[in-house]
Amino acid sequence: MDTENHSEKVEKIVEEEDGGDLAKSFKTNNHQEVSDEQNKVSLMRTFVETQDPTSKDVDDLTLRRFLRARDLDIEKGSALFLKHMKWRRSFVPNGFISESEVTHDIAHSKVFMQGYDKSGQPILVIYGAKHFPNKVKGGIEEFRRFVVYCLDKLSAKIPTGQEKFFIIADLEGWGYYSNCDIRGYLAALSVLQENYPERLAKFYLIHVPSVFMAAWKLI
Repeated sequence: MDTENHSEKVEKIVEEEDGGDLAKSFKTNNHQEVSDEQNKVSLMRTFVETQDPTSKDVDDLTLRRFLRARDLDIEKGSALFLKHMKWRRSFVPNGFISESEVTHDIAHSKVFMQGYDKSGQPILVIYGAKHFPNKVKGGIEEFRRFVVYCLDKLSAKIPTGQEKFFIIADLEGWGYYSNCDIRGYLAALSVLQENYPERLAKFYLIHVPSVFMAAWKLI
């Protein structure tokens, strides 16, 4: 639900019930929360820039996402962000993942961009039955690169005014022995949680076979 619209609805309800006094109080508290968050983002910026000067190139919205991911705890949010910056320099030294680095996973045609939802959030569709574990040496690292390749492209599609994306995983035809890749799934979740915080709006699983639930419990 859009936070602004939700706030407006709450304000309207309390105004109708109280003649306006509670609504004014709600607005004051809501604006205070926004101000407090902005102050914390400023404090976080001051700290992370002393630890990593390249943080100056990162906008406030990005810092805010990492801060929100740690419940507005400046110390924890800063630690998560600085860890991400270090990871990014090491894992994506060129600033992006090229197709030549993820040829195995691209060849299976298992991920597609699929327009936008009604809120304007870009949609990624995953076909689980087309994912096969890469068992060659270094295969899990290529899969991690593929996850970053996809999430970077998806994030680049996010329009101004939005911060999140939408993912749908279609598991029709998914087979436990052929498609099950616990290590890969955990790696993907780790990349998403640690390096793209507050980006995922919704993640829908459709056409889910009963056998998939056994793997999901392990995850």
